[in-house]
Formats: sequence, C-alpha cells, structure tokens
Amino acid sequence: MTPYKLIVKRSHSGRGLFAAQDIPKGVRIIEYIGRPVSPEEQRRDSGKYLFWASETEMIDGNIKENTARFINHSCRPNCVAGGPDGRVYIESRRRIKAGEELTYDYGIEYFLRHIQPHGCRCVKCVEIA
Repeated sequence: MTPYKLIVKRSHSGRGLFAAQDIPKGVRIIEYIGRPVSPEEQRRDSGKYLFWASETEMIDGNIKENTARFINHSCRPNCVAGGPDGRVYIESRRRIKAGEELTYDYGIEYFLRHIQPHGCRCVKCVEIA
C-alpha cells in the first residue's frame, strides 16, 4: 500500500494517476505490480502493460489491482521506474505538487511501437505542437 494518496481521473491523454497530496523528491510512490509473463508471451511482446522486472522476468500490469498502470508516459517525466530485481517501483524525480499527474518515460522501444505512430500527447509534446 502506498503511503501517498493518489487518485485516478481523466487526463489530457486518457485516464491518469494524480497526486492528492504533495510528494517529496526521491521517494518511492507506488509499486507497479502484475502477473508473471511466460517466456512465450515475452517473445510475442504484444501487451501495452508489460514491464521488465529484472533481466529475465516480465510482468503484465494489466490487472485490476495495479493502480500504477494509470501512470502515463511523458517526455518530461516527474517520476522514474526502477527497483530491486523482481520488483518495479515508481519514484519521484522531483517534488510533485498535489493535483499534478504522475508520469514517467516509457522508454524508446515502447515509444516507437505504441506512442510515436499516433503522436505523443504528453504535456511537453503538446506544448511544442
């Protein structure tokens, strides 16, 4: 359970996860959880909620219990994903103000496959357009 109050609501790019209180810089906010993915599913690599939890373990975060799945991509993120092997945590890169949407960079592979073909809708890219 996260020590920070978070809420899912509408964002500029669908549903997003927002801070309901100020979150300090450099803290673990929420764990990205999911079911283990089989080697066959890893080879297909077709889901949008897949996350490498270690060099050999992948999880599928498209489960009801995974509130972190609502965190959207940003080219100018306020969070980063990481953790010890086998776990994925979302941590704050800077202070996040109450009401602000949580975002992290999904990485180049995901970006090229799922985001770029439709155009990036993160705040940074929308401001440029």
